[in-house]
Amino acid sequence: MSLQENSSNNFNWLYYALGLFFGVLTGAIITQSYIFASLGGVLGLLTAGLFLNAIVKGRKY
Repeated sequence: MSLQENSSNNFNWLYYALGLFFGVLTGAIITQSYIFASLGGVLGLLTAGLFLNAIVKGRKY
């Protein structure tokens, strides 16, 4: 049998949303350019994915 996660306790989307938001915000503030703001968003998403898969993966709620 496969384990099913409870959808009410699944907050992975929050990590990705925060990574995207603060990545874009940081890129926009530092460089004041749309290109680097989008690059900051991509780096924020990658950081959120790394955080979820490496650090939070084994955590029980």
